[in-house]
Amino acid sequence: MMAHWLNAIWQRPYLLLWLPPAFWAGNLVLGRSLADTMPPVTLAVGRWVVALAVLLPFVLRMLWRQRALLWQQRWLILLCGTFGIAGYNALAYVALRTVPAVNVAFLNSTLPLMIPVAAFVLTRETVPYRTALGIAVSFLGISWIVSRGEMQALLTLRFERADLLVLLAILNYALYSVLLRRRPAALDPLAFLAATMIAGLLVLLPFWLWELADGAVLPFDAASLSAVLYIGIFASLLAFILWNRCVAMLGAAVTGVSFHLVAVFTAILAFALLGEPVHGFHAVGIALILAGFGLATLPARKMRRVS
Repeated sequence: MMAHWLNAIWQRPYLLLWLPPAFWAGNLVLGRSLADTMPPVTLAVGRWVVALAVLLPFVLRMLWRQRALLWQQRWLILLCGTFGIAGYNALAYVALRTVPAVNVAFLNSTLPLMIPVAAFVLTRETVPYRTALGIAVSFLGISWIVSRGEMQALLTLRFERADLLVLLAILNYALYSVLLRRRPAALDPLAFLAATMIAGLLVLLPFWLWELADGAVLPFDAASLSAVLYIGIFASLLAFILWNRCVAMLGAAVTGVSFHLVAVFTAILAFALLGEPVHGFHAVGIALILAGFGLATLPARKMRRVS
């Protein structure tokens, strides 16, 4: 019964779309809390070491069985590992050390805008009108929250050089999301994910060694290790499995709009865990985000099924 229930959900990506943003909201909260104690590249390496350690026992045989196909796709794997595993995470953690939270929230929400552009440039994939409208409405909701209900306040936002790191990180993830569509159907998705994790860790290795040589101190307290375990299992492994599944079934543009839900779940976590108040502009912004998400994903119900 449980297996049947899980399989039914697995075949409905419009339900799965809600989970990665929830996991990433936790990652955002923890990433900010660790900004002063955990070196950024170390945190990026730690999360993927944890994720790979959990995943490997389940895919080792498949990795060996599909080694020839994996080698054929080595450049795709390297690009996905560079952009999605290494670049996005390391740059995001470096940015969180200096970039104000309001700027991070606003800049992160450019991902659904970047993905259709990247998809068109790389694959000539066009975006349905309803999806484009949903992206615009949800981005309006993000803007309403960031401006605290006063849109003219966006004109006074100041962006520093470090903000470019956030945009560069988001561009990395947009490219990763589009490149995922090039994975051959014969290549097992979990084996592909494990291979991209390994590639990403190899890309991160020289930067991590440089960080350690520069005097970075690794925290080993229970709180830091627990945070890394959460980020590695939920915000890395499970979130990426679900995100990749949704991209395979719905396309990068439709899946990308769900990234705006990170703001919704972050607000919920901040209220529940930190006691931060919820104001009227939060309610309006969240309503716009959910309306845009609904507009963008309604056509997804008619998309093809992928086994």
